[in-house]
Amino acid sequence: MTVGAMLTASVPMVRTLNLEYLETTAERAVLSLPDQADYHNHLGGPHAGAMFTLAESASGAIVIAAFGDQLARAVPLPVTTEMAFKKVAMGTLTATATLGRPVADVVAELDAGERPEFPVAVEIRRADGAVTSEMSVVWTLRPHR
Repeated sequence: MTVGAMLTASVPMVRTLNLEYLETTAERAVLSLPDQADYHNHLGGPHAGAMFTLAESASGAIVIAAFGDQLARAVPLPVTTEMAFKKVAMGTLTATATLGRPVADVVAELDAGERPEFPVAVEIRRADGAVTSEMSVVWTLRPHR
């Protein structure tokens, strides 16, 4: 099962917004939010909540791609998130997430019995390439008890 198929099956909000998984690797995750009138704001573009879900889903996709082999012993959880809105978003949006620490370093902390934290940066762009917003998410791998 692909990362996108797994997240679509297990996270109802992803299905609700019709998010599309364009790329999911341990280095980069790219998701798209189609332009849908049901999720527009008062300006006619995607609502901030839909944009947040797009960005958070992109961050989750890269986490699963990078650390999916650790799920038997740890659960990934977001710790903190911050989102900045840069330009008015209109039309279809694309979110690109990148991992902020090497996978091996995070796994080494988990191996040492720690609860590692690691950042994921996400940019959301309009079709014209303009960055509409940026999100930073700090994730952790919480060992199973």
